[in-house]
Amino acid sequence: MASAPGVEPNMRDYEETRRAFRWDVPEHYNFAVDTIGSWAADPRRLGMLHVDQHGDAREITFADFARRSDRLAAALRRQGVNPGDRVLVILPRVPEWWEAILGIMKAGAISLPGTTLLMPRDLEYRIQASGAKGIITDPEVAARVDEIAGACPNLRVPIVVGGERAGWIGYEAALAGEPAGFAATRTRSDDPCMLYFTSGTTAHPKMVLHTHASYPLGHVVTGKYWLDLHPGDLHWNLSDNGWAKAAWSSLFGPWSVGATLFIQDARGRFDAGQTLETLERYPITSFCAAPTIYRMLVLQDLSQLKPQALRSCVGAGEPLNPEVIASWRASTGMTIRDGYGQTETAVLAANFPPVPVRPGSMGKTSPGYDVGIVDDDGRELPAGDEGHIGVRIRPERPVGIFHGYWGEPELTAATFAGDWYLTGDRGRRDEDGYLWFVGRADDVILSASYRISPFEVESALIEHPKVAEAAVVASPDPIRGQVVKAYVVLVPGTAASDALAGEIQDFTRRITAPYKYPREIEFVDDLPKTISGKIRRVELRQREVERKGGASD
Repeated sequence: MASAPGVEPNMRDYEETRRAFRWDVPEHYNFAVDTIGSWAADPRRLGMLHVDQHGDAREITFADFARRSDRLAAALRRQGVNPGDRVLVILPRVPEWWEAILGIMKAGAISLPGTTLLMPRDLEYRIQASGAKGIITDPEVAARVDEIAGACPNLRVPIVVGGERAGWIGYEAALAGEPAGFAATRTRSDDPCMLYFTSGTTAHPKMVLHTHASYPLGHVVTGKYWLDLHPGDLHWNLSDNGWAKAAWSSLFGPWSVGATLFIQDARGRFDAGQTLETLERYPITSFCAAPTIYRMLVLQDLSQLKPQALRSCVGAGEPLNPEVIASWRASTGMTIRDGYGQTETAVLAANFPPVPVRPGSMGKTSPGYDVGIVDDDGRELPAGDEGHIGVRIRPERPVGIFHGYWGEPELTAATFAGDWYLTGDRGRRDEDGYLWFVGRADDVILSASYRISPFEVESALIEHPKVAEAAVVASPDPIRGQVVKAYVVLVPGTAASDALAGEIQDFTRRITAPYKYPREIEFVDDLPKTISGKIRRVELRQREVERKGGASD
């Protein structure tokens, strides 16, 4: 079910929409000025319904966001943040996150969203690697930044939201000192706009650079055709603000079409029961969540669930189990429409409203793209054959493809083969054009939609004085999809025990983001390696598949 009675879907005919679609990219464009500014012309148009930690709801108009982001842009400029400078934004689900992203755009600077789960080591790497001049965060993260501030002399504009801290600029005080109205930087569509860190397998997280066109304009397809949003819709996306999915479904997608965001500042452990209650309490028309969330929701008693206005449900972040789709449909009458894309892209393929869902498939290619299955040399493969999931970039490069990896031209070049951008994932296409995800071409672990680099976890593990070597792989899990599993070789003379495993887990939690810690540890005498000494993670992953069952990478 994609639309309620009386609500026409934005895509009525899939093939016709694909044929007629054309990218419209002006020479100069700034989402905060051109798109949000147009919605703000109506002072009553609602941009967000925000529910804080205490359950208090507040309506915020697009005009409110336009005024507040103007003041922030002026404050940033006063503090010496100039076009091209990088500013980290690490905040929970508070309105200031949206104000900050928009204000940074208006200042012509580059935003770097991050999760509040980042620990001092993670923060130090991100600040140093990006050369960030500023950071906008809350008191809790600010305390972690202070721990590593001496190693980050480039960070000269620290701004704290929701409190005060010595040496930091208070967010509200900074805005209060600026007049309404700001002469925004005139940005070109191809100017740098946003950087997202995304995990790799053999190195630290790499920085994905998007322009003022590639995400803001690329996600017009996301909002209009996949999310199927209209002005006045109330859209709820459960993604953490630190992940690229927030840019997809909590910013550019919905706001590109003038929909209203529903944002609930619920912190701590996910509560499935509270989520269902929220769908009943508020007139939410569109819901977006990771497959992990849906897996938890279908474990609840859904027999009495009566959403107030829900008409559309989508999922993304990892493959969605056909069983979960069936359970949700049986209880709610709505089919979860899967979508596929990356931090590097907008939505590349999806189950669009007029396209019958084939459970387990990521759907069909999005308007504006040519997604194919190709071999190592970029030659397209026939239906049914497994290969690299690629996006054609010649003769015309689609708008929603990233500019490149910041400061890593060789790594950027390695993602292209012939006329194709290679996503790093593998899949196949059936005779009817449906795309099917097969597995990741690298070792990145997808746990509850968090992308986790084995390298980062291994680096933390071997700092423990009793750990000699470590290899980290994905282990199948019925709820999270995958969990982090560590194979650990201990220092000679050290006895393995459950107590030591717990100690190592706690150690890892303290020095890197908590979601990265190994939920399972197995002590081994040695690790399988190649002749050149590289750990054979593929062999360890296969052990986990054979032990637990599930799909191999």
